[in-house]
Formats: sequence, C-alpha cells, structure tokens
Amino acid sequence: MKELIDSFLDYLSVERGLAKNTIIAYRQDLNIYLDFMIKRGLNALSKVLKNDIIEFMLSEKEKGVSPTSISRRLAAIRMFHRFLARERVLKDDPTTLIDSPKLWKKVPDTLSLNEVEALISQPDVRLRQGARDKAILETLYATGMRVSESTDLKVNSVNLDIGFLRCIGKGNKERVIPLGKKAIGNIKKYLEFSRPYFLKNKTSEFLFVNRSGNKLSRQSVWKLIKQYAKEAKIKKPIKVHTLRHSFATHLLERGADLRSVQEMLGHSNISTTQIYTHIDKERLKTIHKMFHPRP
Repeated sequence: MKELIDSFLDYLSVERGLAKNTIIAYRQDLNIYLDFMIKRGLNALSKVLKNDIIEFMLSEKEKGVSPTSISRRLAAIRMFHRFLARERVLKDDPTTLIDSPKLWKKVPDTLSLNEVEALISQPDVRLRQGARDKAILETLYATGMRVSESTDLKVNSVNLDIGFLRCIGKGNKERVIPLGKKAIGNIKKYLEFSRPYFLKNKTSEFLFVNRSGNKLSRQSVWKLIKQYAKEAKIKKPIKVHTLRHSFATHLLERGADLRSVQEMLGHSNISTTQIYTHIDKERLKTIHKMFHPRP
C-alpha cells in the first residue's frame, strides 16, 4: 500500500505540479490513514469501505486533531482513491459518497500596524545580517508572500526600478506583486551591503542567502521572525504566515477589493481570501461596541 502512495505522490508532483510542502503534507496524511486501516485489519485498499473512512475521521477528531487538518486529510484520501480508481488499481472509489465535514474556519492571527512596525524595526541594519533580515521582513509584509516563496525568490525576479516582483507560488503558478518604497529601499541596502559579503566568490540565483552564501531556508526565516517578535515583546502567537495574514487584513481594512487581494496572495479560490473579511467584521463589531451609544 505504501508503494501506491509513492505512485500517487509522483503523479501529483510531476503531472499536477503541486508544491513540495503540499506533497510532504499529503504523504504524512496518507501514512496516518493507512496505519489506521492496517490496525483495523484492512491490509488491502480494496477492502476499505465508506464507513471505514468515516471511522478514521471520527478517530482523528477524538484525538484532538483540528478540523482543518481533518479536512485536509480527507482531501488527500479523496484524491488518492480517485487516482487509484482512474488507474484501475481499484474497482470502486469509497470516498464518492462521503460528505466533507462542515468545518468552521479559524480566523488567522494577525498583528496590528503598531506590532508590525515593532517587529520590522528590530533588525539592526548596521549589521550585515540585520540588513538582510530587515529586507526579508519588509518584503514579506509588502507582498504577502509565503515564507517558502520568499526563500525561492530569485534576483532576476525582482525589478526594483518599477517596484514589482515575480513570484512562483503553489502549483508553479506565477503572479506579479507590487513592492512598496520601504521594501525596495531595504532590498537595495541588502544587495549593496550584505549579499556580496555573504557570497564572497560564490554566485547564487536566489535573492536571500545565508552567511555562507547559500540559499536561505524556510526554517531559518521562520526562526528569525519568531526571534524578532520576541525582541519586540509581541505577546500574540506568531506563526509562519503571520505577516502574510497581517498583509491581507490591513489591505482589506483600508478598502482594498477582495479580488485584488486574492491575486496578490495567489489564492486559486476567492473563498480562501474571504476568511480575512471575518477579521474586518470582528474589528467593526469591536468599534461599534466601544463607540455606539447603545451597544
């Protein structure tokens, strides 16, 4: 059964062009799913029925797995069985009659403008690493890029003269995102002051590099965000996409239209972007409660 997972993931990677992180998540989800079925005595996928998959979902819920993760696992299982049925490995697809769970969407944690300013002001730009980190933070907040997209960003994909960058997102989809003046200024400083020093005699196609001149990893950027948030004394939970969520929320709060924000974030479905409108509604409710004479 594990070999079938490998074949399925190869298909997703080669033919569907799904991102590496998505492939890793699907592998983990499907391994958990198969382990559950094996423990139930189902040692062949042809024996798995609709009720077995429902029992798996209920088991995950009882373990405290979040509704979002359960929904993603069900999506992976659906695609897996659909693939096996299409390839005629299985005669039937037991997922066809399973309804998606009615999941509430958790509103992402976001920072206020003051908190964003505090976070971005932490790096010491007099130091080469500080200048680089400042450029990264400014770029993430200016564009709403995913952290993995920022580490994959190439030098020739950034046009500082006209203030745009070209980003390759999930599914190898390309999008063009504007850059603000602050991000442009800090990227220029990094390119002049830090990057040549880090590269020494090396060359790299990637914009952001580490002190050895190699491509900066996603984990490294995540660590520096957490560290600077701690130094800024931000008490809110800081997650890998906190600046991305803040970017979207602040744009919508200031009147940006949903379609434009969707395009900049690279969401294939506008319903994904709509979650940020819930944050704005909560803010309006708070203002109403604070200032209305009859709250």
